[in-house]
Amino acid sequence: MIIDDIKEFDRYAGLNPLFPAVAEFLRTTDLNSLPTGITKILGDDLFINVQEAPAKSRKEARFESHRRMIDIQVPLSDSEEYGWTPTAALPNGTYNEGCDMTMHDPAAPKTSEDVTQTYFMLHPGQFAIFFPEDGHAPAITPTGLHKAIIKVKA
Repeated sequence: MIIDDIKEFDRYAGLNPLFPAVAEFLRTTDLNSLPTGITKILGDDLFINVQEAPAKSRKEARFESHRRMIDIQVPLSDSEEYGWTPTAALPNGTYNEGCDMTMHDPAAPKTSEDVTQTYFMLHPGQFAIFFPEDGHAPAITPTGLHKAIIKVKA
């Protein structure tokens, strides 16, 4: 996982062959002007999903992870809290091949709060990169928020 300011994204361009295209997209695009939904950048290998995330507490947050894609999450309208735990430390979940997502639900009586190794806050103008080994519980917010998720082929 990486957390930084959007203006610093160029420094990570060497981590993935598609990251230079992400850097260019971030330099030349006003994310707030994008429509809700998916905008393709380089087909299915690189795209952005702009969405409205509803209000969610730490207890309601669910851990997710991805096998084929890297998430670059960017809050647009408000700050967003995340839970983070290595995927290897999360309980098994069901993988959905179609959306490349595993939802990891803790076994009763545990909650997401019980398995979270750390929480952090991301503010507009910042991003978090979640690699396949990064389990993340996004969109913890008391009011909901407008956000962007850039999906990059791992």
